[in-house]
Amino acid sequence: MSIAIFNATAVISVGAAPVQRNTFSFLQKTKHDSAIFQLGNITYLANTKFPKATLSSGRGPRIEAPDVPLTVIYTNASVVTKDVLESTIASYLETDDVFSEDFIAGLLILSTASGKASVDASTISYIQSLGIEHVVYSSTFSKVGGHGAPAAAYVDISDSVNLPPGPYLASFSGGSIVLSTVYRLYEDTYRDFLYGSYDLNDGNGTHAYLDYSFPSFGYPAIPIPSRLYSFTDTRAMAGDRVAIKDLYDIKGLKTTGGSRAWEYITSPATANAPSIQRIVDQGGVLVGKFKLAQFASGANAWDWQDEHYPFNPRGDGWLTCSASSSGGGCSIAAYDWLDFAIGSDTGSSMRRPAAVSGTYGQRPSQGLMSLEGVMPLGGATDTAGVFCRDPVQWSRFSKAWYTPSLFQPPNITGLSALEVPDNQGWPKTILYPTDYLPLNNSAAQVILQNFIANLTTVFGMTVREFNLTATVQAAPDPAVNNLTYLSNGPLGVINSYTQWEAVGKPLISAWKSLFNGAFPPIDSARRPGWRRFNETANTAAAYTAAQAAKKLAVDWYEENLQYSTPESCSESLMLFDIGTGGFPSYRELNLNGFPNTSFLATTPKGAAISVANICPIYGCADYVVPIGEVPYFSNVTFITEMVPVTIDMVVKRGCDFVLLNMIERLAELGLLKTVKTGKTAF
Repeated sequence: MSIAIFNATAVISVGAAPVQRNTFSFLQKTKHDSAIFQLGNITYLANTKFPKATLSSGRGPRIEAPDVPLTVIYTNASVVTKDVLESTIASYLETDDVFSEDFIAGLLILSTASGKASVDASTISYIQSLGIEHVVYSSTFSKVGGHGAPAAAYVDISDSVNLPPGPYLASFSGGSIVLSTVYRLYEDTYRDFLYGSYDLNDGNGTHAYLDYSFPSFGYPAIPIPSRLYSFTDTRAMAGDRVAIKDLYDIKGLKTTGGSRAWEYITSPATANAPSIQRIVDQGGVLVGKFKLAQFASGANAWDWQDEHYPFNPRGDGWLTCSASSSGGGCSIAAYDWLDFAIGSDTGSSMRRPAAVSGTYGQRPSQGLMSLEGVMPLGGATDTAGVFCRDPVQWSRFSKAWYTPSLFQPPNITGLSALEVPDNQGWPKTILYPTDYLPLNNSAAQVILQNFIANLTTVFGMTVREFNLTATVQAAPDPAVNNLTYLSNGPLGVINSYTQWEAVGKPLISAWKSLFNGAFPPIDSARRPGWRRFNETANTAAAYTAAQAAKKLAVDWYEENLQYSTPESCSESLMLFDIGTGGFPSYRELNLNGFPNTSFLATTPKGAAISVANICPIYGCADYVVPIGEVPYFSNVTFITEMVPVTIDMVVKRGCDFVLLNMIERLAELGLLKTVKTGKTAF
């Protein structure tokens, strides 16, 4: 979005008044020649290498003043009064966590009023009272004189300049004003990120990693831009701050998959993955890459080697973040300054991190998002998901992201082409699988029963208890009635062959060549399988056969279990719990041996497979929502803490938007709530 900028601006120097603000303190230059500085005890980054705008001066006195924290202000008032300026600054302070009064050492005031604008005496007095050193007016203002104001100079700017409101670092030199975008540097105290990153503004869409960490414990610094920069941007994701799993290509950054060995042999991405480009095109801001289990594995916290395992802010601070997309769920639970995190789910990698962090996260319908430019695990089982704290914002972002132009074609999924209606044809039935429910913790089960009661009331649904395992086993076709075979056979081939061909095999070959035949140093989750990978059994033909076997299972499921009717995209909504059932699960192995604790990825007695494998087999949409929290006694803090309770809401493949509409309706009624950051979700 371009804001109309006028042909010239007037520059005024105002005498200092007895107003104290923190002064600019330079710290260091980054690798990419940006400046890190402080205002008081807050640290910022300024993209001085590629400034946002350079305004050239014309006639009049020239000002020499480097490193001026300056704010660009827009007003539609034809007469700018003290009240106009004061209320605008107050609204900026209320709206934004990056802008502060320290950035009004300088002002650039632009009028969008028709005709000439003017500044009255109260404004001049107010500016002087604030001790503002440099004020710039657009040329639509009448000459600012009298009222004790000094004479004005003028600078010329292009009509094409895109200069949003907000804070900048300005440099007045040689008759020009150079304005550099600023970012507040937040400390990743929970160690959920690999690093922060920012748009270089080089005209090529390149992003740069930020080579800066805070000194106390070496926590990464995450650069967060002003929300004011998107103040008038009408795009669907404008200003959304988004963290990205380090499987997705971002131009200028290396995609490492959480592996130092892969980082060593790979080069920076030359383009954004289409899924990431979609976010950029819609105005989203990429703020960094978060940690993941190496190569998107299901490694437990105690098996991580190349990276320090991320921390979960919930409860006693010692709970698991789960596995693959772990840094995403926990960062959303930890930081108010982060809006969304993009992860992936093959076996459970969005859903379990959402469950244990008490956030919203989904495994969408198979094929809902292109995974081109994303390090694969299973080509026909990988999906892309979104973590969020707010159910309405989660729906808004998801609907804007999952666009038909990025749906995967049938030759990738092995399934039928997706059709995704967006309506209120609600499911009629709640499927309650008795082989996976009730929840382990009876206190959590009470919360679930209340949630189910609300679903039946709001949507007029009825509850049908059934045994999923027995239902599948009763199918007459032997090709679809063996869940153990479907989970270990077709899924096993799909989830191993793709990553072996795209990652494992090339890495092993390159490492042997570079290091005298050595096997690469990788975490134990992948080392044994890749060391003895059976290329005779896992072939392209076996992969194609696995896709065909999966399609048979999906076809049966969509005819017999979750099917469409003329009234409903998905006649039923299935509920289950991919999390811990209301018990704590710890990042430390031995703590999970105490009573009323839980390991992840456990299969209930009587169930044939882990509940996590249902939608990877059947392609269904599985959305995790937090519904409450329950107390537990912590074996770390030795006091009572709170652990989130979540539930999976599952619908037939292609019915994601109907489910999101249900979630929005529940949020409107206060039955699903925005979760907090920190120890407790509610």
